[in-house]
Amino acid sequence: MKKDIKKDEKTIKKSEHIHHKHEDILKLINIAKGHLQGIENMILQDKYCIDISKQILAVVSILKKANLEILKKHLETCVRESRNSDEFEEKIEELKMVLEYLTKGKEV
Repeated sequence: MKKDIKKDEKTIKKSEHIHHKHEDILKLINIAKGHLQGIENMILQDKYCIDISKQILAVVSILKKANLEILKKHLETCVRESRNSDEFEEKIEELKMVLEYLTKGKEV
């Protein structure tokens, strides 16, 4: 597989497919990690339950935002690029499965 890394664009090219590196998502994940460490400390310090719950909800919110951004980039790149190929229907089915999971809580 051919692989080119372009530093001026936030993309990686693998065999004609351009894929975002998701650096912005990594920032969100690192924020969530920090919050999780804080939650662990709050639990170890027997902090007030509602305060812990609020921090847990903050992490959930960050992860939901990260997931949404991943899905948007997937639509903008992977799905769009596959529109004239045999992979297009597969990409649509993958998105349908993820949407089902998000709305009904089914396994992916």
